[in-house]
Amino acid sequence: MNNANRKKRKSQRKQKQLLNLLLLTAVFFCLVLGILLILRRTRAPETEIIQETIPETETETLPETESETIPETTEEEILPPGMVSGMTLSFYHIHLHESDDSVMPLVFMQPEDALDLSEIWASSDEAVASVDESGNITPESPGNCIIWVTSAMNPDVFAEVSVTVYPDDEELPDPEQLCSGFSEEDTTRNDIQVIGGITYVQGVMLVNKTYPLPSSYYPDGLTPETKEAFSELRHAASEEAGLRLFSDSDFRSYRTQVYLYESYCKRDGKEAADRFSARPGHSEHQTGMVIDVNWAGDAFNDTEEAVWLEQNCWRFGFIVRFPREKEEFTGYKYESWHIRYVGTEWAKKIYDSGLCLEEYFHVSSRYS
Repeated sequence: MNNANRKKRKSQRKQKQLLNLLLLTAVFFCLVLGILLILRRTRAPETEIIQETIPETETETLPETESETIPETTEEEILPPGMVSGMTLSFYHIHLHESDDSVMPLVFMQPEDALDLSEIWASSDEAVASVDESGNITPESPGNCIIWVTSAMNPDVFAEVSVTVYPDDEELPDPEQLCSGFSEEDTTRNDIQVIGGITYVQGVMLVNKTYPLPSSYYPDGLTPETKEAFSELRHAASEEAGLRLFSDSDFRSYRTQVYLYESYCKRDGKEAADRFSARPGHSEHQTGMVIDVNWAGDAFNDTEEAVWLEQNCWRFGFIVRFPREKEEFTGYKYESWHIRYVGTEWAKKIYDSGLCLEEYFHVSSRYS
């Protein structure tokens, strides 16, 4: 075979190899293109689902979450330290004769260490009842109105007192008819009523450091019910246990309490006196329903008479008013001799509960 034929065959082989290479390359690209098309088709439904569901999630869930949580978080964050955040009153309902003295509800701001605890007072109808800058509510003429008190520091914090003024010749409502139960959710305390300047909780007269009596209140001695109940108690103590119980001190007028309290303050100092003696108008002795039995002093504690009194006085409508370890609620140290008439029904309920009167009725006892 000559050289010319060899070269010709060699050239034909190279051309054939090049053609095969091009054919393989074309087949490879076709395979790759086919795989890409298959992948695109299989992934397209997922993309469509995502595109359809994301808008629903954004339009239905996110705005609802934002509208419910963001305002509450923002409100808490914008209250600076020391800002008044809440307010409660010693009473929210008052019934007065048009000639009665002024009555002032106590205002308790939250927190107690707020920078400004001052108040702004206003009346919806000053022709019915007016109110001064200190909160003294004065009846003017028969009718109904609302007294508002607003925090000077935070106008969003306020409370109101419902006032009813009666003609002088019309009887005030019976506390028993107005009383109602207490609910933790009822922030206006419908079970506390002020009638003629006297506070009642569920129909029971309430007198302590928070709730005073008018200086003019004067029953002139023990009430008939109290006197009769104590007579029965004394008789039972004698018959059942051979004990002699008697009244060491009972009714005291407003004027008498002025003298006693000032005397104790001079002798022991005001802080010490406030633990065992009431300020004028805040003494239960003025109600005519309290008796100091045998000896008004710590020497009576743990005596046979004191033990019998604590265990049995409820049977006759009395409670030991300032029990052991209740000073944080009552405002007074333990007084085993000081009993208060509340009636047999309430006395049994309070005794069975193991609570003091303030705990049982959810009321405070602290001076303003």
